[in-house]
Amino acid sequence: MPVTHKPRVALFVTCLVDLHRPTVGFAAIKLLEDAGCRVEVPRAQTCCGQPAYNAGDRRTARELGQGILDAFGGYDYVVVPSGSCGGMIKHHLPHLFDDDPNLRARADALAERTYEIVSFLSDVLKVETLPVVRLDGPVTYHDSCSGLRELGVKEQPRRLLESVGATVVEMKEPEICCGFGGTFCVKYPEISVRMVSDKTADIAATGADTVLAGDMGCLLNIAGRLRREDSRVHARHVIEVLAGMTGQVPPIGEV
Repeated sequence: MPVTHKPRVALFVTCLVDLHRPTVGFAAIKLLEDAGCRVEVPRAQTCCGQPAYNAGDRRTARELGQGILDAFGGYDYVVVPSGSCGGMIKHHLPHLFDDDPNLRARADALAERTYEIVSFLSDVLKVETLPVVRLDGPVTYHDSCSGLRELGVKEQPRRLLESVGATVVEMKEPEICCGFGGTFCVKYPEISVRMVSDKTADIAATGADTVLAGDMGCLLNIAGRLRREDSRVHARHVIEVLAGMTGQVPPIGEV
């Protein structure tokens, strides 16, 4: 059902947004406030614990997870501009506390209130259009693995893009991994490079001049490969575009 009051929303900024693309955080706040939310950014937040969790370091992941429980308690919702971090909090973090019923209950409650931002706008707030923003030129959209498979983010960004006049030209395989995969690209660099090269070839074949996605890990990986190939295709986070903030910063990976 649509939200009928002004929800108190905590923004989980994510490490990559904080370190590489703060504009994504500002765009998230703008979109949420425009949709009627009271937005707060808890200062005590840290990494979601996903790198440690993926590497098998459950002790560190658990310590980080307990900090998240403390920092994000008491909010109506927690919103994340990243499918991978959102997936960690919603699906994996609770299992770090399987041996502690009290912490597990808190983690389950947090998971139920956590959403990827485009899903939150579309599925919870029922935002259907952003009339102030208008887009020119074709774009293509890359579906990040975690956003798609763990959080069900697929049609929501496309609907919002089309509502602001964007022409979304689909890749042949938009759901195929870009090769980043967190620690995967470090452990298996040759495979990762081949995967992202296949992805950039698929992007180029669309004829779009911009590739969008909802996860900074994917975008940094794709943007880096595009620059190495001297491609004229630009990479941007989808919420920067939807918030009308593309004029404030260059595309990802470009100075």
